[in-house]
Amino acid sequence: MARVKGGVRAHARHRKVIKAAKGYYGRRKNCFRTAVQAVEKAGQYAYRDRRNKKRDFRKLWIQRINAAARLFDLKYSTMMHGLKLAGIELDRKALSEIAYHDEAGFAALAKQAQDALKKAA
Repeated sequence: MARVKGGVRAHARHRKVIKAAKGYYGRRKNCFRTAVQAVEKAGQYAYRDRRNKKRDFRKLWIQRINAAARLFDLKYSTMMHGLKLAGIELDRKALSEIAYHDEAGFAALAKQAQDALKKAA
């Protein structure tokens, strides 16, 4: 019986990996063995950073809220506590957008937070 070489399937697999390695430097883009390593490592980074992206955006939102709150003599934590006491349930993403784009709107929120803190004290 004749030997069967997986020519069609192997060629398709190689082509798939080489296509995924498009844009890489040196041998990583056209040498199958190094392209496989590069594509696998890129997949690991992509998987990890899809989770880290959520963490990074939350950090950015908190920094923006903190910077805007300090203009009204509030810290981030006291601002968030004051908003909770005032019954304002805005998530950090929405708050940071308000802080970034609408200074007057954020000033009103900060005032409500300060008033709620004064009532609680």
